[in-house]
Amino acid sequence: MNNEQPIIPGDLDKPEPGLTPDPAPVYREGDVIHTAPEFAVAEADVLAPERGDVIEGTSLWRDAWRRLLRNKLSVFGLVVVALITVASVSGPYIIQLLTGHAPDYIPSDAALLKSFPPFAAPDGSFSWTHPMGTDKQGRDLLALVLQGGQISLMVGVISTLVSLIIGVSYGAIAGYLGGRIDNVMMRLVDVLYAVPYPILVIVLLSMFKSQTARGQVILLFVALGAVSWLTMARIVRGQVLSLKNQEFVMAARATGVSTPGIIFRHIVPNTLGPVIVYATLTIPSVMLTEAFLSFLGFGV
Repeated sequence: MNNEQPIIPGDLDKPEPGLTPDPAPVYREGDVIHTAPEFAVAEADVLAPERGDVIEGTSLWRDAWRRLLRNKLSVFGLVVVALITVASVSGPYIIQLLTGHAPDYIPSDAALLKSFPPFAAPDGSFSWTHPMGTDKQGRDLLALVLQGGQISLMVGVISTLVSLIIGVSYGAIAGYLGGRIDNVMMRLVDVLYAVPYPILVIVLLSMFKSQTARGQVILLFVALGAVSWLTMARIVRGQVLSLKNQEFVMAARATGVSTPGIIFRHIVPNTLGPVIVYATLTIPSVMLTEAFLSFLGFGV
């Protein structure tokens, strides 16, 4: 017997059931599209389908700020730093407005040229004039501490910015180019590591000594930042080595993006996490170094 099925005209035009492609989904304006958790780039992209919420895009900075606000200890530290900054910036001017004297004012009366305890008047009675007392020259200690806070904050922030600019650029270039260039650049970092950090700053301040107070402050900013970038360069180099072969870098190369564009527009922004963490550790370190140099007579 012949078991072959008869061929019906028109069946030749129909594809086999197993080879029929699925129709492409058609979306209309106003439809809700949900993102799976494994493809989400931020917390706001993960939504339960049953809620029916419309997904709104969010940036990495906004998501990082949201995570920071959820950490109560971090918020407390942020408030303390903000209060110290506001007090250091505005405190000396408020004291001068209330007392009529500058923070470094030395009284002309010889009876006031001595140290007084906190909340004490020259006659020994209680007084709000000097909450932290005075030094041996009769200057208000609270005003001097707040004025010193301005210098410490400026030195810490500006020197750290100089360190970031040098360290991030140096480490990113060395890590991306690799090979002999990377080897030579990092051996130079090793040589600078062998030089004592405070001595190198003292040498720079002695060689490029300024005749004005403002020039000395600027020189101190540059000198501290110019020698505190070594660890930053190593951290950034390690991050770049792990990122330079990622898909988004290969896509940038394929589209013809230049080498500086790939380094500073695509790779460096993805290293900001460790950079910001180390920058917060660099600021107090630079402040302590500035205080040590001031004790030796090379500071402000």
